[in-house]
Amino acid sequence: MRNKVLAVIMLFVIGCIGCSVNNDKDVLSEEVTIIAPSSRGGGWDLTARAVQSTLESENVISENIRVINKIGAGGEVGWKFTKQQEDHVLAINSSLLITNHLLGQSKMTYNDFTPIATLATEWEAVVVPKDSSIKSAKSLMETLKASSHAYKIGVSPRLGNDDQLSFVLASKQAGVLTKELDFYVYENSDQVVEALLNGQTDVATMSLLEAKKHADSGQVRLLVISSEQRLDEFPDVPTWSEEGIHLVFKHWRGIMGPPNMTKEEIKFWDLTIEKMVKTEKWKTMLDENMWTDFYKNSSETSKFLEEQSKLYKQLMGVDQQDS
Repeated sequence: MRNKVLAVIMLFVIGCIGCSVNNDKDVLSEEVTIIAPSSRGGGWDLTARAVQSTLESENVISENIRVINKIGAGGEVGWKFTKQQEDHVLAINSSLLITNHLLGQSKMTYNDFTPIATLATEWEAVVVPKDSSIKSAKSLMETLKASSHAYKIGVSPRLGNDDQLSFVLASKQAGVLTKELDFYVYENSDQVVEALLNGQTDVATMSLLEAKKHADSGQVRLLVISSEQRLDEFPDVPTWSEEGIHLVFKHWRGIMGPPNMTKEEIKFWDLTIEKMVKTEKWKTMLDENMWTDFYKNSSETSKFLEEQSKLYKQLMGVDQQDS
């Protein structure tokens, strides 16, 4: 009799393989919240809503998923909120989680959170107003080399992010005095472009998806992209290498939770996100947003964040003991 019971249990378990991974009600509450630490339409927001849309439409989990925008301080407001939560709250992150601390703009580090996954990367772009006299990235850098204050450069949402860092690294290779560059900081890419069109700034650096949105509306012109080679979507836009600067730069985004998440919760999200990134829906979201798959699970992400912290310290000239 006992063997028959065990056999029934085994059949039940096998039958559940491939079912939705949300059956453990002890792990999930009735609602999952994803914090986008930016305004709607920004990169963090788009990533959060891509995760929400995929999890819901593919029935990866059955619980209600909501996205909340917590805006301000280059992600600090949203991440601080996430750190204080005990309920099931996740947040989208990026390199600013690391650089905010390295620049002394935040006391929080990646170690204050539970790494869940690294999701995707995208390219960086430099844009100018459509009728700008700046015709190429090469001429832009030549002018800045001659006079580092020649142009005002727009960036969002905070100094030290990959938008700014990619521009600084390119400028450094061109022989520009990067510490003298004039950066003007705005809350989001819409404000950056508004400043461009109003003549408050001359050039801007931003993620490719944000640049595309404004290029498609005819507001800006793309000068250069940080990819290895020209992209099918922008066959007329050169890479930095074509402009004489050997720079390939990827901007990553991931997802994390509050500190002290249980092993059961981490395992649950490992299984959930792994299932999500394998769906056709997620692959479509990557294509539509011009993102590249860069999935890493929780343990891989923990190692990745440590490696990235060391890399950014080197890139930013921060003493290893300073942080």
